[in-house]
Amino acid sequence: MTLSTGRRRRVIAALGIAQILAWGASYYLPAILARPIEAEMGWPLAWVVGGLSVGLLVAGLVAVRVGHAIERHGGRPVLATSVVLLALGLAILAATNGLVVFFLAWVVLGIGMAAGLYDAAFSCLGRIFGSEARPAITALTLWGGFASTVCWPISAFLAETFGWRGACLVYAAVFLIVVLPLLLVILPREERRESGMKHAAAPESGETPPGRRRLAFAILSLMMTAGGAIMAVWSVHAITILQAGGLTLAGAVALGALVGPAQVGGRVIEMLTGGRCHAMWTLAASVILVALGMTLLWMGFPIPALSLVLYGAGNGIWSIARGTVPLALFGPHGYAVLIGKLAVPSLLAQAAAPPIGALLLDSVGADGTLAVLAAIALGSLAGFLLLATTSIPRR
Repeated sequence: MTLSTGRRRRVIAALGIAQILAWGASYYLPAILARPIEAEMGWPLAWVVGGLSVGLLVAGLVAVRVGHAIERHGGRPVLATSVVLLALGLAILAATNGLVVFFLAWVVLGIGMAAGLYDAAFSCLGRIFGSEARPAITALTLWGGFASTVCWPISAFLAETFGWRGACLVYAAVFLIVVLPLLLVILPREERRESGMKHAAAPESGETPPGRRRLAFAILSLMMTAGGAIMAVWSVHAITILQAGGLTLAGAVALGALVGPAQVGGRVIEMLTGGRCHAMWTLAASVILVALGMTLLWMGFPIPALSLVLYGAGNGIWSIARGTVPLALFGPHGYAVLIGKLAVPSLLAQAAAPPIGALLLDSVGADGTLAVLAAIALGSLAGFLLLATTSIPRR
């Protein structure tokens, strides 16, 4: 689909605003509201943050269906539906009177996350722009990178002013009053495709043996699973791990805060390259930086700030690579379905990783947990080297 430069920018801006709020009012919400919910409901904190794991599990289970829906109907109706689901989930969360309702809210939020976070947004951009979607995907990750920066202070203010239930209702209202009309007005209508499966199954050309395509898909899937697991463990347990190294709480928070700016910095560098490098080089930079950062942390490198900056930059670029590499390797046909299939194991790993990380911390301590994360990161690097040897055309 050909859009003017101005229309293209409006599409990215609309999706960017939606991404900031969608991430901030779902994935990043427990960071601020978990303690108030725990205090009011009297549940263990593990049960409260377990809601997010339920949401990610559900998101993983429905991700492929979301991909098929975008491939068939386009991104506009699916992303609009995600906004309604996120608003409904937040309204149910605000009405929580017991664990059943609480986890039901996260089931609805999980479906909304599957239909509205990065994977769905990347699929939408791939559907609109085809093989030229890479710059748009890169720009969108810059918007999304500010989700916690923007929404954590807003969530804290809302929780203090209206309580955690009121905060959920305010976010729900913003989704329905602001985000939904924005997406419906700005996102272009797309032609309906009769068979998402047909597009997903059809190769871009006949020169690549199906076995090679399946091998490349399997390797990429394992790498995305590894990346999701590392990110989830670090996001939840970073402060605990850093404190175990002798830092105070304030020091651990200050050091951990370096990851966010490093993520955005990595994405800015990728954007400034203008897509001149192949997406596989973006993937290479990502896995190398993450592996280097985690390995240096495990080895007790004397400048832990540098280790975290390396990890953060790699993780930031990873968000771009997970959207651009499948497009570059397999082409735009069936891209939405492919992204959905790749998202499944990654989301399931993100759902399982925080409790597994807690078990690791209890059993082998912070050093052992870092060793496991470093091993996973190095395994992902080995996966990249194997992927680079497959004879998939580099589009």
